[in-house]
Amino acid sequence: MTNDRCDLLCLDAPRAEDIRKGLLSGEAAYGAAEKAKALSDPTRLRLAAALREGGELCVCDLAWISERSQNLVSHHMRTLRSHGFVRSRRDGKLVMYTLTEEGLSLLSAVLGERVGVAGAKA
Repeated sequence: MTNDRCDLLCLDAPRAEDIRKGLLSGEAAYGAAEKAKALSDPTRLRLAAALREGGELCVCDLAWISERSQNLVSHHMRTLRSHGFVRSRRDGKLVMYTLTEEGLSLLSAVLGERVGVAGAKA
């Protein structure tokens, strides 16, 4: 006997079927899981948190803040950008990054924080 499963099969089939119909499709769940994985790396999580604190930062600043090489930071930022969590812009020879609303929301959820309407921590 465990605390993780029922000792008696007592399926509420109509309720369970209604819930199953309303769930994400397998494909949608896979896509959402892939997005969540983007912040599962500690370095990417720190980079996203640095952007939340600093607003717009260049790769040089992010490398210094995270104590990682610029090549590694660039790699991680490409991953975050490909999932829509950051956006980049070129400023001369610099590449500047900022968090998107989606990036801020997921970062806050991962860190267990509430975000107010204006994006400030609540």
